[in-house]
Amino acid sequence: MSDLSRRQLIRYGGGFIGTGLAATVLGSQLSKASANDPRFVPDTFLAQNKNVTPDQALAKLMEGNQRFINKKRLNPNQDMARLAEVAESQAPFAAILGCADSRVPAEIIFDQGFGDLFVCRVAGNVATSEEIGSLEFGTMVLGAKAIVVLGHTRCGAVKATIEGGRFPGQIGRLIDGIQVGVERADTQSGASKLEKAIKANVMYQVEKLSKSTVMGDLIDKKQLKIVGAYYDLDTGKVNLIG
Repeated sequence: MSDLSRRQLIRYGGGFIGTGLAATVLGSQLSKASANDPRFVPDTFLAQNKNVTPDQALAKLMEGNQRFINKKRLNPNQDMARLAEVAESQAPFAAILGCADSRVPAEIIFDQGFGDLFVCRVAGNVATSEEIGSLEFGTMVLGAKAIVVLGHTRCGAVKATIEGGRFPGQIGRLIDGIQVGVERADTQSGASKLEKAIKANVMYQVEKLSKSTVMGDLIDKKQLKIVGAYYDLDTGKVNLIG
């Protein structure tokens, strides 16, 4: 576990210990207690990601996407050696709140591998309470330095919100989470209504994440950045927005 993660666990220890989460994290991260243990793998990736800044984390993501669209993927950290390296602990350098759409796999479009990204996916890239809690864990405990809220062209969840109507099961709860972005898009000019709504929804979810006391504290300390992005299904390109 990185020093940052330990300090943060100590600071917020009361709440985590009350739920047993601290014990779970510490147990998994410190299970490689000795270099004499045959399972022990030097935590080089932990040390590397510990020193990554939020700007460097974002640059690393965008460089990976550029390789992807230029058909020059490195496919890093995707072999069995990396699998063994991260089996006992993790230190993702960035986190993604993306849409559940099957055409938007974060590790592929950003050309990353095992242990690099902490990914939450839900239809419409909505920052639900569960997603916010997950990202608080991914940043405060695991040390991710940047969060990208990733929307995409022709998002079905946003399109359904625009069209309205009644929805079965729990789908309506997702629609409710997107409605604010759709309403904001109505006041904007340019682009199609759907594109405006998708981007406005992304930025609304960025706002929601930024209001987290946990992540807001990291932002204030310059240890985290939260940005919005828009993925083009036709070209594979990711553009930062906001």
